[in-house]
Amino acid sequence: MAPALASRLATAATTVDRATPPRTRQRHADGTPRYTNRLVLETSPYLLQHAHNPVDWYPWGDEAFARALADHRPVLLSIGYSTCHWCHVMEEESFDDEEIAAYLNANYVAIKVDREQRPDLDATYMDAVVALSGNGGWPMTVWLTPSRQPFYGATYVPPHDGDRGTRVGFLTLLRELRQVYDENPLRVAQQADAVTDRLRALAEIPAGDALPGARVLRRAFAEYAATFDDVHGGFDGAPKFPPPGELELLLRYHRRSGDARALEMVTRTLAAMAAGGIHDHVGGGFHRYATDAAWEIPHFEKLLTDNAQLATLYLDAYLVTRDGGFADVARETLDYVARELTDPAGGFYTASDADSDGREGAFYVWTPAEIRAALPAGMATAVLTFYAVSDAGNFDGASVLHAPRPLADVARELDTNPERLRFILSEARRTLRERRATRPRPHVDTKIVTAWNGLMIGAFARGGVVLDEPRFIELARAAARRLLDARDGDGRVPRSLSAGMPQGDGFLDDYADLAAGLLDLYEATFDGTSLEAARALHATLATRFWDAEHGGFFATASDAATELVRRKPADDLPLPSGNAAAAEGLLRLAELTGDEGLRRRAESTVRALAPALVHAPTRAPRLLAVVDFLLDRPREIAIVDPDGGGDPRMLATVRARFLPNAVVVATREPEVAARAGVVPWLADKRALGGRSTAYVCTRGACELPTSDLAVLERQLGEATPLPSE
Repeated sequence: MAPALASRLATAATTVDRATPPRTRQRHADGTPRYTNRLVLETSPYLLQHAHNPVDWYPWGDEAFARALADHRPVLLSIGYSTCHWCHVMEEESFDDEEIAAYLNANYVAIKVDREQRPDLDATYMDAVVALSGNGGWPMTVWLTPSRQPFYGATYVPPHDGDRGTRVGFLTLLRELRQVYDENPLRVAQQADAVTDRLRALAEIPAGDALPGARVLRRAFAEYAATFDDVHGGFDGAPKFPPPGELELLLRYHRRSGDARALEMVTRTLAAMAAGGIHDHVGGGFHRYATDAAWEIPHFEKLLTDNAQLATLYLDAYLVTRDGGFADVARETLDYVARELTDPAGGFYTASDADSDGREGAFYVWTPAEIRAALPAGMATAVLTFYAVSDAGNFDGASVLHAPRPLADVARELDTNPERLRFILSEARRTLRERRATRPRPHVDTKIVTAWNGLMIGAFARGGVVLDEPRFIELARAAARRLLDARDGDGRVPRSLSAGMPQGDGFLDDYADLAAGLLDLYEATFDGTSLEAARALHATLATRFWDAEHGGFFATASDAATELVRRKPADDLPLPSGNAAAAEGLLRLAELTGDEGLRRRAESTVRALAPALVHAPTRAPRLLAVVDFLLDRPREIAIVDPDGGGDPRMLATVRARFLPNAVVVATREPEVAARAGVVPWLADKRALGGRSTAYVCTRGACELPTSDLAVLERQLGEATPLPSE
């Protein structure tokens, strides 16, 4: 290593290690790390976790590939994220092992990528790994040529032959693939070209020429119904992931079709998840997935994206059913994010780890003795009974709290009434949360990812409205303000903020999801700043991401470096489609501003992706929600209050309804003229007779204005049925 680089690394390590204790076991006698690599110069928490591996890691960039080309070496690409359990395992077993690191350093150029910072690389190389091995996941382990083409791929690989029942371990694989690379370069080149051709074929969506109709919605519903778990909710078997996009679509389908089965699939799943161990009963929020079909045992990682989407879903389910339990879960989930994943300067952190104190789930599980030590005897008995805590446990000798029995049944067994038991459990959870806070805490990835913050801004804005919690709206405001302040002079948003600094150019979902969150914030506050910012983000999408030839949006900007392929995402696996978010945002903006060009762009997006949607509709529930919007008669709803105050029940009546394909604006009469500059259909609206007046319109055709709550209820009425085709 050059002396100048070594000096830079040593200086950086002094600062970084003070803030983030090194993970490595390779240490000097005084406890300081024996090794430091280039990753110590990065800001990504995931890359910093590997900064003291004996592996000579490079970040993704031209320097690494130039060295691979000059030294005639293959590239070992490892992609993961900081809260990934099996990423930690592979680091500890292989990347922190001196023998394996020595072989890697002598024979490969090793590159580390944070998938949350570079979703474009993650998506491209995940397609390659799936094509090569039939499976995908993290950590992702890919062998590349110096021209960045993949020729072999895997996920987690144990270090040595026979470990964890694997025939070929990582070190053997490294040796064998290096031998093939040296002795049969033609075979490697042919494999790399074949995989690259496969990636390009996957990225090419045949251009569509027609908008999908109601048939694709009915087909998706039938496919969801066929794979639904009637016992435990959710779809298929274990492992079982929360399906927020699918359930949101089913709520929409129920609204348009009246099909009770659609609503049943939603409510049964949400109730089962809320009762299961995937739900953190003590601290609120949801873990990543359940390892069993009954939602009992989770993989304990918690992601911001999951909790943003699930909070919104539980809010919508509450609006449809008026089941207060759904509202409670939404509030607890939002409280969890507010308490554990919120940056004091505004914005929301990415995730919390599954591991703490060297063990998966250690922070979350309980023994009967721990429960009894924390709570008075009667309260402890209630918790042990209701949450099925036993001496045997259900996870490594301890218990994941879950609620397998109805509250009323347990109350009867304990000779109390349900309301009293509900109060006791609420008080017990608060005490257990305080006791749990004294345990070693899971690592939190403090990156503030723009797209994921957009989802959370929307969840907090909607939660503030539905639950009448102004504090949630203030959290949404603070996050929006921070992200908008992070834009550069050209209005470009960063992919993330890490260590307080903007990192990387934003991708499609960063613009689209942030704009969606801003529109939710606008409908919570009616502050025109949010609406104008959303319009500006969509203007940037149109100039930098739009496919002018075929329609739809690319995941990367036109002036960004393209690695092998430029993708146009349609499906929601594993995160919501940027094209779906962009198209829905365009439709909402079109309804608010009357700009038909925005509506045409949304239609062109759906038309461009129609072949993929028709081929596999259940992979793209968010895009199907846009189809639902296009097939509906969207409502424009205005509430105009007289100067000096009005009847808050008018706006509350609108907000109490599940109206996914509507836009809502409330204003005081003296402000109508100013607001009409952006929302032109407000121009002639008045508070008639000095009373709050509601206007319910469809494409400019309005019902009679009313100040009568009962009339307003009738005007909001039933949803427009799905067309026959």
